[in-house]
Amino acid sequence: MSRRDLTLLTDLYELTMMQGYYEQGQNETVIFDVFFRQNPCNNGYSICAGLDQVIDYIKNLNFTYDDVDYLRSLGIFSEDFLHYLSGFHFSGDIYAIPEGTVIFPKEPLLKVIAPIMEAQLVETAILNIINHQSLIATKTSRIVFAANGDGIMEFGLRRAQGPDAGLYGARAAMIGGCVGTSNVLAGQLFDVPVMGTHAHSWIMSFKDEYSAFRTYAQMYPDNCTLLVDTYDTLKSGVPNAIRVFQEMKEEGVHFKKYGIRLDSGDLAYLSKEARKMLDAAGFSDATITASNDLDEYLLHDLKMQGAAIDSWGVGTNLITSKDCPSFGGVYKLAAIMNEDGAFVPKIKISENTEKITNPGNKTIYRIYDKTTGKVKADLICFVGEEYDTGSDLLLFDPIETWKKTKLPGGSYTMREILVPIFKNGECVYKSPSVKEIAAYCRQEKKTLWEETKRLFYPHRVYVDLSQDLYEVKKSLLDQISTTN
Repeated sequence: MSRRDLTLLTDLYELTMMQGYYEQGQNETVIFDVFFRQNPCNNGYSICAGLDQVIDYIKNLNFTYDDVDYLRSLGIFSEDFLHYLSGFHFSGDIYAIPEGTVIFPKEPLLKVIAPIMEAQLVETAILNIINHQSLIATKTSRIVFAANGDGIMEFGLRRAQGPDAGLYGARAAMIGGCVGTSNVLAGQLFDVPVMGTHAHSWIMSFKDEYSAFRTYAQMYPDNCTLLVDTYDTLKSGVPNAIRVFQEMKEEGVHFKKYGIRLDSGDLAYLSKEARKMLDAAGFSDATITASNDLDEYLLHDLKMQGAAIDSWGVGTNLITSKDCPSFGGVYKLAAIMNEDGAFVPKIKISENTEKITNPGNKTIYRIYDKTTGKVKADLICFVGEEYDTGSDLLLFDPIETWKKTKLPGGSYTMREILVPIFKNGECVYKSPSVKEIAAYCRQEKKTLWEETKRLFYPHRVYVDLSQDLYEVKKSLLDQISTTN
């Protein structure tokens, strides 16, 4: 895809704050964290996605002459500041959790270490990209779980909120577990499988249903899925599909992949009846695909009812995450470098305990049960803290501190999950392909306990603080409470 200039994809106040920092000579190095407070859809986990687009955004971040002229026309920026913008480039560091990783609330998915003017500017675009793709990847993962091994195809382009949402939503859906997409541009740009059948209009354009099916089967014998609900699914559609399958068989045509698609009605009942008819006719290898306003809840019920469906095309409810349309990621200042080159932790407080931030320059360790390989917890700690997995590890809830667990030495492993992406403005990370990210995501989900993956009332994975981080956070809160 050609270069996307997203430099002005920012909120106005980012630029007005930048000018304020510029005029005050305030450009110390700071740390901002990207994190979210709650899993979408009441899920037990989320899926991180969008990093490759963040990388592309940072690489191409610069103010063109047209950008500067437009900002000048607003009448609120000084010429000195506009001159500074004309030579702008990102010079800082970025650390992030790789795409496809399972993630949990409160932990930094991405960390920006940069002069404050630079760090301030990139907030909006980073949140826009990460929030959208992580949301769709997470929603897709729920739908894939509900399908219990059946293939999920992303069919949502026409209902997405614009071309970008359709394109990058399809990308996120592939990361979350879809086997293919109807979006041809996504197929081209991200090298992922494109899939589809035909519409009702194809059938309606012929003199009769049989002729439409026959023509389509002759054209696409390697992948022939016939839409059978245009007129009457069981009295017309399925019998005509069987007739065509039989005729092609008698003519020596061997379908590589074939079957029918249901797009309306009671999918449980219709699929079971259609399955009986196909089997009785000798086409037990014919697949049944379903679409029609599907989501994870409907899939769950249809599976419970024994629906004879092999694959699912999911559109609107996936590409828009209809029941939970936002991810809720935020971007908060965590530390400011002092004159000695040390980071001074900063904290945002709130009457809402959930909104109090974690201060300082942090990293994340994922803790696994050594025997099962399953995630036990995530531990947020200061950069530089070291742990010996041969020693006991005490974990505690940072809010309800009486909730504690001790992991015996040798019973667990640890993995740091934040990795360097940019160093001194240069990208040091090579993004995997979407297929590689999707494969990694499948492995990531295998590290979750089944109780965490369930759709309803999932088990919570705890995100804890190290003792050092907890003490610093508590000290800052105590200082604020005594001075205000």
